[in-house]
Amino acid sequence: MKTMSAREAKNAFGLMIDTARAEPVLIEKHGRGVVVVVAVEEYERLSAGQTRGQAQPGNMPAAKVGGGNT
Repeated sequence: MKTMSAREAKNAFGLMIDTARAEPVLIEKHGRGVVVVVAVEEYERLSAGQTRGQAQPGNMPAAKVGGGNT
């Protein structure tokens, strides 16, 4: 799994996306993992067996874009 700081992910967003399509990318803030970015195919594979009411691609809330501190 590739690891990037939040700053690196922000400054090289395209690279992060390209990398996440090949392997999960762990994003760290202040040296601690906070999120993992995965390809949509991997997310769908992981969420395929979940029961109703749990997070699935069609009922996930939209991510807030911009305005956050990294």
